[in-house]
Amino acid sequence: MMLPMESVRAAFPALALQDDDQPRCYFDAPAGTQVAGRVIEAMGYAMVQACANDGGLFRTSQAAGAIADHAIASAAAFFGCGDDEVIFGLNTTSLFFQMAPLIAHDWQVGDNILLTRMDHDANVSPWLQAAQARGLEVRFLEWDHETFALKLESLPDLIDARTRAVAVGHASNFLGTINDVAAVCAAARAVGAISIVDAVQSAPHLALDVAAIGCDLMAASAYKFFGPHAAILFVSRRLQGIIPPLKVRPSADVMPTRLAPGTPSFEAMAGTAAAIDHLAWLGEAAGTVSPDQPLRQRLLAGLAAAQAHETDLMRRFLDGIGAVPGVTLHGIANANRLHERVATFTFELAGKFSAEVAAALAARNMFAWQGYYYAWEPATVLGLKDRGAVRVGFTHYNSMAEVDLLLETLGQIAGS
Repeated sequence: MMLPMESVRAAFPALALQDDDQPRCYFDAPAGTQVAGRVIEAMGYAMVQACANDGGLFRTSQAAGAIADHAIASAAAFFGCGDDEVIFGLNTTSLFFQMAPLIAHDWQVGDNILLTRMDHDANVSPWLQAAQARGLEVRFLEWDHETFALKLESLPDLIDARTRAVAVGHASNFLGTINDVAAVCAAARAVGAISIVDAVQSAPHLALDVAAIGCDLMAASAYKFFGPHAAILFVSRRLQGIIPPLKVRPSADVMPTRLAPGTPSFEAMAGTAAAIDHLAWLGEAAGTVSPDQPLRQRLLAGLAAAQAHETDLMRRFLDGIGAVPGVTLHGIANANRLHERVATFTFELAGKFSAEVAAALAARNMFAWQGYYYAWEPATVLGLKDRGAVRVGFTHYNSMAEVDLLLETLGQIAGS
């Protein structure tokens, strides 16, 4: 299952860039990954060869329609759902804000919703605002500060017959924890509540399976999994049956137009499909699947190969970060629990502001983020909302040499 790293890195044009003969090291993947070359090509094709609205009888319009159909089928394979359960949008935040009032249309005073203290605010504020508008009680699922896992044992005390919706993140963009979203969705389903999963941080690393998870709504942003600035949303048939449509009157009352008003970005749809193709190609590159196998099967193989590589990177990082003077890591550090996290690491260096560390890395052409990354809830719990922390993330295009260089550089910054 070894990835051929030379071929993998060659698939990303940005990885070949240098500045003053200094290579760029991209550790900013949790905020947005680099774009695969096939994505750029697919978007260029859409804007040159298929520059038209769909629904027409002429060549470019038919090409645009074919792009949309292919993209929807690709997104369905990505989620493991039907073609009639997918819509495209600008980003996950926009899609959740778009869906919130539809889901909340019949909420009543006395009802409640459940959110978590671990989520990105994209999976908090839309539901929080909808609940406040309808007069609902808002409850929060906490997480353990030692294990960095959600306190699932408290679910029976938080979910009841008046719970209308439960929102949970698949993987934390702050702590890196992979949450047992299937358990949370099962608890929601037991009382008839709608279950919502933010898969933005898990999508680049893990195979998504909405049937196994049992959710009603799941979103992922393509720019976090090697594609363009766009997002895809799974909407279960059950949920489609209980929410009002969001469309102009002439549009057909079928998916995707039922819940996706207006003309889509065909070039973004083309790029998203190409990003999914890239992930499927990883399985071929690792030699675990053949090109003629179904897209879903190739995706599973590709993401398994990516995860194996990223696990090695995580192990190397955790082996070295503890030796950096004054470091505090906010997240799972036990090498025996790597299956419980993605390769996103948030940390502090004693005596250093997060911006100071990020600037020192940037001066060496190493790209990392500082702050709290819209993770309002976990940053508040940890008291980091004001001073922030440093975040680095690895994905399948990062090399072991880059991780070693990062560790060496952090040691120098800590000792300076």
